[in-house]
Amino acid sequence: MHSVIPKIKQEAHRLPAKALDIHANAIFLAPAKDADLNALPYGKEIARRLKRAGHKLDSGKPFATEIPNRTGTRVSIGGVDPDSPAFELLTLARGLVAAHKSQKPGQILIACFGLKPKDAERACEAVLAAILAAHFSLPDYKSKPEKPARLREVHIYGHASANGYTRTIAEAKGNNLARYLTALPPNELTPGNYRKRIEKLAREYGWKTEFLDIRKLKARGAGAFLAVAQGSPEPDAGILRLRYTPKRKSSKSALALIGKGICFDTGGTNLKPAKYMHGMHEDMEGSAVALGTLLALTELKADFPVDAWLALAQNHIGPKAYKQNDVVKAANGKTIEVMHTDAEGRMVLADTLYFASREKPKLIVDFATLTGACVGALSTRMSGTLTNREKLVPVLIEAGNASGERVWPFPLPKDYEDALKSDIADIKQCTLDNDADH
Repeated sequence: MHSVIPKIKQEAHRLPAKALDIHANAIFLAPAKDADLNALPYGKEIARRLKRAGHKLDSGKPFATEIPNRTGTRVSIGGVDPDSPAFELLTLARGLVAAHKSQKPGQILIACFGLKPKDAERACEAVLAAILAAHFSLPDYKSKPEKPARLREVHIYGHASANGYTRTIAEAKGNNLARYLTALPPNELTPGNYRKRIEKLAREYGWKTEFLDIRKLKARGAGAFLAVAQGSPEPDAGILRLRYTPKRKSSKSALALIGKGICFDTGGTNLKPAKYMHGMHEDMEGSAVALGTLLALTELKADFPVDAWLALAQNHIGPKAYKQNDVVKAANGKTIEVMHTDAEGRMVLADTLYFASREKPKLIVDFATLTGACVGALSTRMSGTLTNREKLVPVLIEAGNASGERVWPFPLPKDYEDALKSDIADIKQCTLDNDADH
């Protein structure tokens, strides 16, 4: 679950051929246009092979070959466009790193040639992020698991980062934590076991914890959350709050991170078919992203407090499971008419968001695998985003473009609320039509 970070060495000067000859795996980063390949070690031979293969550096794709030195160094080379979006740069970086993975290297060399410092920094960050993701071991339950390779060192030439890639490493740790948790099978990552893993992590990082279990949620009137949880045979559901406080006293307002943590989603009484139920152990990914973000901010020693609120439950079928036409009361006093039990995410998050908002944070960011309608609209290439502050829309789009995690906004106009009017409760949980609802 923890990332093992290799030693990172940096040399601001250009890569000498002698240094290349002692490495079995190397990644070259050069300008996408007008690159002087002759300046690279074995550059004339690489240029000939690129020409023979009809490959251009501005294609956005990597080129891999073994150079004729005594080591037979495998080199992957990519052209860096200073104007390329982060998503395209990260895609190129992933390809550059993938060209070496089958060899399970213990060391990888990264060399920049002819890049401006800003472009070199950006490219090295992308490649390092790809390396740290590719060389992280995910859960493996095979009887004869493949022995994972251990990358010991990354040696960078042609650029030296002033901060030592601190942010890239922190982001990688958070990203890998989220990936690991999401890959765990549902019989392993139950809400109870998930909480134990997180509480162990909290002790390591010094986070304060508070767990609102079934009994406490009943006392607080969290009927929306409890409606989903009541179908589970184990009473291990609840809302886990984690608190990071900077070591230096801060007057800054808190950031609240909310995460949907449905450890398995059967759809409930409105049962999913097998095709759509498969993979529903990943329905807790929003909580894993919130947790990973908290970890990254802790690693970076953020100068503001951060709360993470994780809604941990399962959406089961059974004699006690909630059903269509039930009316439940949420913690804010609003009554909800249940329309479809597979719309459980908004139920557990309604109460979680309410409790978080009562603490009056500066900003609330909610992560959730909420609805197939979003995938239908955007595919899996982008994430959908909603906000009750219209001025944040361009900020969200820009943040997505800058990070490579592209997002696109969905509207929240008042007239959409008409579809959620109920004859018996304050609001419908969702609609049953193939129409939009929020």
